[in-house]
Amino acid sequence: MTDQTRWGIHEVQTRNKAIKYRRDLVAKAMETVIMLDETGITDLMIQIEAEYERKYGSNKADRNIL
Repeated sequence: MTDQTRWGIHEVQTRNKAIKYRRDLVAKAMETVIMLDETGITDLMIQIEAEYERKYGSNKADRNIL
């Protein structure tokens, strides 16, 4: 058994909770996706790609000012 008073235990537990929460969100989303038909899944993919591009798509070179 791990000593719960050791330094860093709280950070590890918080990180593990965040990972579990993210996995639970994905599992819940997949339950809904299973109920969609082809056009619904296609629309969802387009929206996910747009959101991904908005969050992570900009190139690092675009942020640098010379």
